[in-house]
Amino acid sequence: MMFQVLAYIKFLLKSTNQHGVHSPFVYNLITKCFYDKTPYENYGKLKSYRNALLKDKNHLEISDFGAGSRIFKSNIRSVQHIVKTSGTTKKRVKLLYRLIHYFKPNSVLELGTSLGIATHAMALGSPIKITSVEGCKNISEFTSQQLAKFQIDNVQLKTGTFNDVIPTLNQSKWDLIFFDGHHDKEATLTYFYKLVDKTHNDSVFIFDDIHWSKEMTEAWELIKTHPKTTVTIDTFFWGFVFFRKEQAKEHFTIRL
Repeated sequence: MMFQVLAYIKFLLKSTNQHGVHSPFVYNLITKCFYDKTPYENYGKLKSYRNALLKDKNHLEISDFGAGSRIFKSNIRSVQHIVKTSGTTKKRVKLLYRLIHYFKPNSVLELGTSLGIATHAMALGSPIKITSVEGCKNISEFTSQQLAKFQIDNVQLKTGTFNDVIPTLNQSKWDLIFFDGHHDKEATLTYFYKLVDKTHNDSVFIFDDIHWSKEMTEAWELIKTHPKTTVTIDTFFWGFVFFRKEQAKEHFTIRL
């Protein structure tokens, strides 16, 4: 926890907003998406999905293939407590909806479905089919039913470890990948290296919790130096990676 506090202080000292950003691509992303204040009608649906989970007292037995939980000591967890402690926040889920709405990707991969809060947001943001991978069978089954209750039919939910599922995906290129399921340096880099060759010029990778630990920050720093990486944006909780060959390699630290 102390690492995160110190990391956030450093972030605040370095971060800026759209002022001073000379890249038209990044400036437009910040002003037209990050800072977009439009009260989208679908925000109400995002809230309804979260509220339904917050009222759900069912307990699930969790198989955790990631870095583990800092909150839960047992693998039996209630749905409502998972949402309260580790679910995607209201602010971030709205941003994820806007990102899908802004980029309009034709192919989306999510690594880490969990209870589907982020999945639901992306599915509402675009009519295209979203592929989401969840390692825990019990969570996968629960979330599949939950998405169906909310009439989400454009999500293909696959159950299994990321290492097992990724090689089976028949997608030559991905427009957008959301990495949100294994907050571990070695694992994050493994998935990045496996998928970086499935990018094109306009692809975007989004990494969750890049400052979750010292090791995750180290992974983020290595991702920034990869030869294919050009533009990166650190928003503290998410790291954005772009592969636009027409742009010089540049890193931005942006407050949201």
